[in-house]
Amino acid sequence: MSGLTITALGTSTAGLLPAWGVPEYTVADFSDTTWWLVLIKAIFIVLFLILSVIMALWVERRALGRMQTRHGPNVAGPLGLLQAIADAGKMLFKEEIWTKRSDKFLYFLAPVIMAFAAFSVLAVIPFGPNVNMFGHSTPLMVTDMPVATLYILAITSLGVYGVVLGGWSARSTLPLYGAVRSSAQMVSYELSMGMALVSVFLMAGTMSTSEIVASQGSVWWAFALAPAFVIYLISMVGEVNRLPFDLPEAEGELVAGHMTEYSSMKFGWYYLAEYINMLNVSAVAATMFLGGWHAPWPFSHIAPLNDGWWGMFWLIFKIWVLMFAMIWTRGTLLRLRYDQFMNLGWKGLIPVALVWIVLVAVMRGVQTWVSGSWLVLFTVMLAVVILVAVVVYLVATPSDQGEEEGVDPDAPFDAFLGGYPAPPVLGQKLPPSPRAGRAKVAVTAVAETDETIPAIQEDSND
Repeated sequence: MSGLTITALGTSTAGLLPAWGVPEYTVADFSDTTWWLVLIKAIFIVLFLILSVIMALWVERRALGRMQTRHGPNVAGPLGLLQAIADAGKMLFKEEIWTKRSDKFLYFLAPVIMAFAAFSVLAVIPFGPNVNMFGHSTPLMVTDMPVATLYILAITSLGVYGVVLGGWSARSTLPLYGAVRSSAQMVSYELSMGMALVSVFLMAGTMSTSEIVASQGSVWWAFALAPAFVIYLISMVGEVNRLPFDLPEAEGELVAGHMTEYSSMKFGWYYLAEYINMLNVSAVAATMFLGGWHAPWPFSHIAPLNDGWWGMFWLIFKIWVLMFAMIWTRGTLLRLRYDQFMNLGWKGLIPVALVWIVLVAVMRGVQTWVSGSWLVLFTVMLAVVILVAVVVYLVATPSDQGEEEGVDPDAPFDAFLGGYPAPPVLGQKLPPSPRAGRAKVAVTAVAETDETIPAIQEDSND
């Protein structure tokens, strides 16, 4: 295999697992890469993302249709495969609408920022090892750097501006609400997402994406760092505003959130960026926790299936497994209330992530003077204990509405008890509506008027 071997990473995985027939993993080597090869790979990334979004739209509609006992798209092309292309054509030729009060420059710039940030993430994701391309040995990635993961976090943070500016520049109420929600949501869940990745940095000893992939030769970090992996999975769904966390564009409350006042391809750029971001967070999860482009066990021990162009197949396969999990989540779970969603991030994920970082740091310190595969067993047991503690905490936490048992039926109902408007629980009754009293008075007044008019007429006739 070409490129640098995993030994270049020092002791990043030493002592974690016994190396029983572990294949030799490599990191990227750009010494023979030319500028036109970089250009070819960049064009491939753009085309891959656009075609993947078209396929994701079809897969999501068909999958949700099956989950909801309906057909889904089945008219445009065989099995409805051309439905996404038809929708793209509709957006291209739709009439452009510009709101009169909007800030025209920022109104146009916002979706451009969103799309630019979405297309930039995969530049540092390794799709495979060094391969022979037009007589040159080059890795299947556009570029790599010592702080590649920080680059990913910075680009995803830049996408927040596209959402916030889009809602603010429209000068409309519902888009502004969606923008404010999104800024709080994305900042909150970027914190937990970044903390989940810190434990990977500690164990791999690097922030380079290709080196992080190479460091998973003995064990995937999804198993050795299970709590961090779970935190990342939850955070990535909140980061891309997908159900049950699609609060910035909740259809029942905000119509379409920050995109309400957009039409045609300005709306299309937002729509495209949403699905590209789903691919991005899935690719980052596969790279950081699921071995990247390496084949899963036992295929990893078959040399031809764990090298060369096969790396693209395995990475794309892992991306689509995570994509389908997000689609499945959308078809299964209900939308959370906004206060529940923020509590989950600030009171659940972030504290657990901080505790886990400390434990991993302590483990790395212990590993410098104690070696042995028992550390893996210790890590797994610790992960199980923390996961059980989190589940118990979430299940045992009382609801804002209180327990349904023991509710006094005669107690006055307070819809804002607990700090958020809520319907009555079983046993409680709604207080009498003041409108009902006003309506009764109005009906009585009308009846009295109807009786008074004939009497006045008789008096006038006399």
